[in-house]
Amino acid sequence: MKLRKAAVVMLVGAMTLSLAACGSGSGSTANKSSSKRESFLDIRVGTSGKDLKGTVRFLTNRTDMMKKDFNGKTWDQYVADFNKEYPDIRIEVKGLANYDDDAAKRLQDSDWGDVMMIPSSVLSADLSKYFASYGSIDDINKVCKYCLSENADGQAYGIPQTCYASGMVYNKRVFKDAGITELPKTPDEFMEDLGKIKSNTKAIPLYTNYASKWAAGEWDDSIGVTTSGSDKYLNQTMLHTKDIFSDPGDGTGIYNVFKILYDAVRKGYTEEDFSATDWESSKTKMNKGEIGVMMLGSWAVSQIRRAGDNPDDIGYMAFPMTVEGRQYAAASSDQSYGINKNSENLEAARIWVKWLLEKSEYSYNEGGLAVAKDGKNADFYSDLTDNGVLIIPNEPAKSGEETRLNDLNQISLLNVGADDGTRGQQIIKSASSGSESFDDIMNDWNRKWDSAVSSVDE
Repeated sequence: MKLRKAAVVMLVGAMTLSLAACGSGSGSTANKSSSKRESFLDIRVGTSGKDLKGTVRFLTNRTDMMKKDFNGKTWDQYVADFNKEYPDIRIEVKGLANYDDDAAKRLQDSDWGDVMMIPSSVLSADLSKYFASYGSIDDINKVCKYCLSENADGQAYGIPQTCYASGMVYNKRVFKDAGITELPKTPDEFMEDLGKIKSNTKAIPLYTNYASKWAAGEWDDSIGVTTSGSDKYLNQTMLHTKDIFSDPGDGTGIYNVFKILYDAVRKGYTEEDFSATDWESSKTKMNKGEIGVMMLGSWAVSQIRRAGDNPDDIGYMAFPMTVEGRQYAAASSDQSYGINKNSENLEAARIWVKWLLEKSEYSYNEGGLAVAKDGKNADFYSDLTDNGVLIIPNEPAKSGEETRLNDLNQISLLNVGADDGTRGQQIIKSASSGSESFDDIMNDWNRKWDSAVSSVDE
């Protein structure tokens, strides 16, 4: 959701886009092709299924891309490009502003459409009830990289729309004006740099976006690979570990993620009135050089670049934490394309998804990490790769423990790994008022988490 999370906040209304293609036929004709059905892996875009006709109904969370004045590539442009290769397959796009809730409700009707972004509420165990398999995970990993989250029993049910990295968006010009010559690699270096921005520029060093609650939850995206250097920590090791909010003493761990936020607020390195922050205007402010850093996934870079006249000033840096000499960034998938198992247009739907994966350059255009094996990353990822940052996804839970993190979060009420902003806002508010010390907060979180672990293990 992060365009994902942000999309839900900024997009309003639900619209339907239908781009007519020459020679379109009825939905049922899409499967009545003389072509032998190929596996998703073997589909050759532009060659396979050239005789298919029909309509593919596609549900999307990206309603902003349906507006003619969208500052980027719109859905009608993508559909037009697709129809250059498949003129007889009509793509009918419907946007849902309250996507997860509305799409989940539509799933109860088997005729909801042909392709949708799989709602986050769908459990792995239920994927096969609604969606057709693309093939084995091993096969799909031959054409996809970084992440494949929608899978069960060795089968892949979702193809990521795009993937993003965890880290921070920063303004290169602000850093230069502040006298910062190297990107920070530790919490101490980062705090020093915030101080330089405060002293040497007029920019707000770190903008919290407190009022947009989801933004306060962005700090949770660095829990896991980034804090531990292990792709197994978040969904495996942590689930059996107590005192996860304690200070390991080496500048790593969850403790030091939130210590950065707390200290920045206490030192006056954030906006003065955090309750009056605004997500939409913050993008423009950062583009203009009025903000130094924001804690956001790499999905936000393209939006901030589009928000003003200085797109080249916007870069992306790894979270300032080094584990045994190396920095890490977690790769995570945006919502994934799922195909209706009851679709009368199954073959055409598979062609559409394969085209989106391999030919549309959607991920590149939206500032994502390439999902296709031979795809290209957006240029700003060079700040990560050129500095030796390892970008890897968090491994999923072990078999039989798929619901353990959810169980722990329900008992502890901490929502670790997926904070909706409640804990982030607590840190900001407490630091601003001085009502709670940072260690008191961490001790309270440890108490709740440890109690949950004990309860689940009973």
